[in-house]
Amino acid sequence: MKRILASTFLIGVFFLPLLLSAQNAPVINATITGKVIDARTEKSLIGATVVIKGTTNGGATNQNGQFTLLTGQRLPFVVTVSYLGYQTQDVVLSSDNVEIKLEEGANQLADVVITSRRRQESAQDVPIPITVVSGVRAEDAGAFNVNRLKELVPSVQLYSSNARNTTLNIRGLGSSFGLTNDGIDPGVGFYVDGVYYARPAATSLDFIDIDQVEVLRGPQGTLFGKNTTAGAFNITTRAPSFQPGASFEVSYGNLNYIQAKASLTGPISKKLAVRASFSGTQRDGTIYNITTLKPTNTLNNLGYRAQLLYTPSDKVKITLAGDNSRQRPDGYATVVAGVVTTKRAAYRQFNNIIADLGYKLPSTNPFDRVTDTDTPWRSNNDFGGASVNVDAKIGSGTLTATTAYRYWVWDPSNDRDFTGLPVLTKSQGNSRHAQWTQEIRYAGQFSSKLSGVFGVFFIDQDLKSDPVQTEESGSAQWRFSQSSTSALWKTPGLFDGFGTKTTSRLKTIGAAVFGQVDWAITDKWHLLPGLRFNYDKKDVDYKRETYGGLQTTDPALIALKNAIYTNQAFAFGVEDNNFSGQLTLAYRSSKRFNAYATYANSYKPVGVNLGGLPTANGAVLIDLAKVKPEYVTHYELGVKTKPTPSSTFNVTVYNTEIKDYQTQVQTAEVGVNRGYLANAEKVRVQGVEVDGNIRLNNCFSLNGAVSYTDGKYVSFKNAPVPLEETGGESAFKDISGGVLPGISKWSGSLGGEVSGNGKLLNQDGRFFLAVDGYYRSSFSSSASPSAFLNIDGYTLLNARVGFRASNGISILLWSRNLTNKNYFEQLLPAAGNAGQYAAVLGDPRTYGTTLRYTF
Repeated sequence: MKRILASTFLIGVFFLPLLLSAQNAPVINATITGKVIDARTEKSLIGATVVIKGTTNGGATNQNGQFTLLTGQRLPFVVTVSYLGYQTQDVVLSSDNVEIKLEEGANQLADVVITSRRRQESAQDVPIPITVVSGVRAEDAGAFNVNRLKELVPSVQLYSSNARNTTLNIRGLGSSFGLTNDGIDPGVGFYVDGVYYARPAATSLDFIDIDQVEVLRGPQGTLFGKNTTAGAFNITTRAPSFQPGASFEVSYGNLNYIQAKASLTGPISKKLAVRASFSGTQRDGTIYNITTLKPTNTLNNLGYRAQLLYTPSDKVKITLAGDNSRQRPDGYATVVAGVVTTKRAAYRQFNNIIADLGYKLPSTNPFDRVTDTDTPWRSNNDFGGASVNVDAKIGSGTLTATTAYRYWVWDPSNDRDFTGLPVLTKSQGNSRHAQWTQEIRYAGQFSSKLSGVFGVFFIDQDLKSDPVQTEESGSAQWRFSQSSTSALWKTPGLFDGFGTKTTSRLKTIGAAVFGQVDWAITDKWHLLPGLRFNYDKKDVDYKRETYGGLQTTDPALIALKNAIYTNQAFAFGVEDNNFSGQLTLAYRSSKRFNAYATYANSYKPVGVNLGGLPTANGAVLIDLAKVKPEYVTHYELGVKTKPTPSSTFNVTVYNTEIKDYQTQVQTAEVGVNRGYLANAEKVRVQGVEVDGNIRLNNCFSLNGAVSYTDGKYVSFKNAPVPLEETGGESAFKDISGGVLPGISKWSGSLGGEVSGNGKLLNQDGRFFLAVDGYYRSSFSSSASPSAFLNIDGYTLLNARVGFRASNGISILLWSRNLTNKNYFEQLLPAAGNAGQYAAVLGDPRTYGTTLRYTF
């Protein structure tokens, strides 16, 4: 603890002069309102960006084209106003209630304003590789959660066999691929309105009233409270407004798809405004279960969000927010995708096992979308919380304090053998998670040449079984677990109802001091050093007890039962701290060219295994309980250009090396729930990313991105064998030089929209046709490279056509996976590694219509 205090003191001494230099004399307060309209038609422009020039203060116009700026600056001052398809203007404001007229500019791109560096600035000016997806674009594309959003951002990978077992990666890094183990921290930060969401289940939920999603690539630990070794999702929702407004949306499609959204905002008093939002989605299943005689893998999501904005003065904004999301699907069911011949004896091969049991798979073609799983699928997922955010203008910067509480409740039921046989009749990893976070940071312009952000962060997490986690075998378990020709395996009732009840608790405390400054050496050269100190402490208490099955005192029968499940208990704590940081040199020769080079040294905290540990000769391998922290070394070169006022073109080249890479591995032991964690000695990911936009005229725009990613194990000498090598001479294998799972070498997206003025039902507006394409090449779906668990590359095509009326009404017809492409999202070996593996299937073609009204 003394080291923490000493380190905090040193960093405080470093940043204190910056804070003191920001305490400028107060200036006259001003609240400025106005309206942005089309100079020719005098119609309101919705979503135009208005930023006070030379500051971090700004916003967007609402549904009536109106904006409000809360500022402490003296009038008059200059604002920069931009809007897609219009000429950007600098306008001098000297009074309240102004009207700004923009002229059409056929070759103009709207400036994309971001807040990732805790200030408002153009995405093209920031020396960070970043992709920005507006809420409107996401809604139009049907990207109502992160899994669908990845089709717009090719550097993002998301894999989900259920809400808990969700992996969110950027450039193939962030979290272990496969089944989730709760004992490690994600390497991709997920933030909503400045609040860190610790559990990966959050990424499976529907977006609620999203304004913008910023995807930052590469380590960002000097900008965000929670360390982010691979990147960050910085999501902002639509804020309460003092101008009354509302939006309503309803969609209907095939598979009985229904989605409804609503949002209301407006003032309660002169200093108090509110926004309330709702989202609900339901859809029939995409897989038919011949056991239950009904579709499975349904959608059944509800979400609510409420915000209260209080502005006691022009310098202070206080936002109180609360939200709750719940999922009640019948799913996530998988289908058997194939069978591998392992190196076990013939009687231990899957096809021989099911033949002996008189069982036949319902289909050998996974794209028949048929299953016969006999364990009920349940994926009850509840996620929510509350936060208080205070923004106070101090000097030429803003002091922000964010206090938040979040909870997660997970109540599942899975069929881990993927068949209609009673092998694993229960798999219920019930969990309850609670977290408290506190972040305090100051961001601003410290002097004419120095700006930046620095802050402190604290997180307290409590994750426990709720109340117990259950695994239970059925009457067919004996045949799948049979490891000898002894007749004792056939003992009636030996494994029927035999299982485990597990209680576990993980308490985590994390703290950090972080900061990054931007020093303008000259008008063209900027140096951006950043520093971070991490402290992490984890305490785990794990206890697994067996129950059921045949009650016997026969040592031989007991030994057979112990071959499947054994009692296991351990308790220990780990504690660690680390300094990390980065250095960026940026060169901006003109408004059209911005180049940068970054070196970063990052760190992902120590982990613990919470899913049970493997055994050797009956002894628990307790040394595997602790998972060493990752150490990341990252280099990056980037160029952001604006060749013309109507286009952008950006290129990034990077190389990331990780020592002691935390990876998820499978084991043949049924009793090791969801696999276990281990460290690979070293991995490397390197690649190139290219993205750009062009607007040819007011009628046609095009955007695209291409990502080349090469990820390999530089050294992993003690990796588990792949599925097909189960039962060989060794249970481990040197896979150095093998590819990392979940990474396509090539991925890309390409989208465009054609629009034109017109009338529909006597309403003025614009007709539009938009198409989005997404491609990824083949990738491995196994922690250890396998000849069988590889997923072929695929291309998806999404399209929409519709009409946007100037009075706020929009109607569109849409289709996702227009060509009805059959593809796998993930391949999963069954528990026990008998040879069968299952698939998470991508959605088939869906289509429907959406009606939206905004005012």
